[in-house]
Amino acid sequence: MREEISQKSDEEIVKMIQSGQIALFDILIERYEQKIKRYCQRFLSKKEDVEDILQDIFIKVYRNIQSFNPEKRFSPWIYRIAHNALVNVLKKRKINVLSFIDLDIFLPHSLKENNRLEDQFDQKNFKEIVNNYLEKLDPKYREPIYLFYFENLSYQEIADVLEVPVATVGVRIKRGKEKIKKFIENFEKKYVREQ
Repeated sequence: MREEISQKSDEEIVKMIQSGQIALFDILIERYEQKIKRYCQRFLSKKEDVEDILQDIFIKVYRNIQSFNPEKRFSPWIYRIAHNALVNVLKKRKINVLSFIDLDIFLPHSLKENNRLEDQFDQKNFKEIVNNYLEKLDPKYREPIYLFYFENLSYQEIADVLEVPVATVGVRIKRGKEKIKKFIENFEKKYVREQ
């Protein structure tokens, strides 16, 4: 029975929870706990902070599950709750947002194909240097990039999470990638010049 239910979509499970099968909330936790935890870890550095906010997020989801419209997708809804919780914590504690970009997504194809930097420079050091830069990247670019590349949300879903127009999501992702690419290109030029 449980295996049969676990094959259902998030939205179908939410409908069942809304109709009184509260025990099925565990399935949503199983599906989203690690995803939401990773999302929070991109913004909070302390394990305890992540665990606390994760618990708060799932409490909010549980308390508000009746207000969810199962005709819409569940994942943007839960990410919106997580986003709001993170914004509140970051504002209260004035915590610096951590960088979370996986460099491999943004390396220019020319670097991947001929491995110039990888051959000449320790990849770990290169990633550390880029991550130091990414900490300075405006969070308005980081968050949509993370949701798109790591959580596989569509532009529309990201727009719903961030409460901005879809076009704004596209612009922010594009500009964030351009800033990252420009930094990598500048780094490559500087490094090659020093050789």
